[in-house]
Amino acid sequence: MERCKNCKYSKNRSEEEKIKLTRRLNIIEGQINGITQMVKEDRNCDDILIQISAVTKSLKSLGNYMLKTHLEKCLANDFKNHDFDSINDVINLFERVN
Repeated sequence: MERCKNCKYSKNRSEEEKIKLTRRLNIIEGQINGITQMVKEDRNCDDILIQISAVTKSLKSLGNYMLKTHLEKCLANDFKNHDFDSINDVINLFERVN
């Protein structure tokens, strides 16, 4: 596992993790394409809003997964090496994403 500081610039993900992330992104892309089609078809606003909510939840879920893996792998590795500078990186990350 690489250090948290390196995660900002690049991340060596396993092929399994890349496949999992790509699958989730493809699903989200399909949901967005579905919304585009619904707009073209003049579908009911309620139906479109429900689909927008579904996409929002999917993106939030993906973001939570990315944060979880970042904390579990990168931050935990820094702590094991007694490097606590990454705490500020995580604080700054929370400020940017919230």
